Amino acid sequence: MEKLSVFITTYNNARTLRACLESVKWADEILVLDSYSTDATLQIAAAYGCVIHQEPFKGYGAQKQSALDKTAHRWVLLLDADEMLSPASQAEIRTLLAAGPTAAGYTLPRQEQMFWRMCDPRVRMNRFLRLFDKTRGRISDMPIHAAPKVEGPVEDLRHPFYHFGETSLHVKVDKVNHYSSGLVADKQAKGRRANPWIMVLYPPLAFLKSYFLKRNFLNGWAGFMASTTMAFYAFMKYAKLYEAQQFARHGERLMPPGAPPMQWPPRFKG
Repeated sequence: MEKLSVFITTYNNARTLRACLESVKWADEILVLDSYSTDATLQIAAAYGCVIHQEPFKGYGAQKQSALDKTAHRWVLLLDADEMLSPASQAEIRTLLAAGPTAAGYTLPRQEQMFWRMCDPRVRMNRFLRLFDKTRGRISDMPIHAAPKVEGPVEDLRHPFYHFGETSLHVKVDKVNHYSSGLVADKQAKGRRANPWIMVLYPPLAFLKSYFLKRNFLNGWAGFMASTTMAFYAFMKYAKLYEAQQFARHGERLMPPGAPPMQWPPRFKG
């Protein structure tokens, strides 16, 4: 049977970490890389016998890669501190490890908390590569949405894991604002430029994809609200890129004499 290391990055995750760790307490190793939490995160991790390290936050990709580098076993499972395996996914992974994995990595569907409810299991869930052979994989360097990449075949597991990150519309909109700002520098580095017409055309398509193709209509008004904020995210990603281009193009030329200095790029926490 292949041994398994679970690795988790944390910062003030006391609300969700216990549920996360409870779902993987059977693993051979649980490694937590913490960014100097000030709540009960470390006490919870210690109570579950986790291997604990602390480092300053270096960015999503770099932090997860640092945690991966510290794991003891070849097969690893990445979880965020606001995620947990379902009982069915626990059993599926343990069966796979006992039989011997044949792929380089495995994706799992993620069932989301949608404000006041969990999303309907009939919704088309997004899949994430989380279980993989670390000798054939590493974490991408994306500033936002950093994820594992592997060399070799990837197969799908059937059962979902749970995500409890979007607890309210307020939290969802905060994430949209944070993530869309974080993607600007990455898009600029790749030479991408924003066509303002994308701001007009893409958000309605994003809503239709989320609400109908992904079946978020099955989640009632929560699904409508989530799909609307997805359209808002699509708008913000390209609107902020266009905004950055205009700041670079015009500087302070369009402001009146004596106006306060421009504040660009915006400041946001990692």
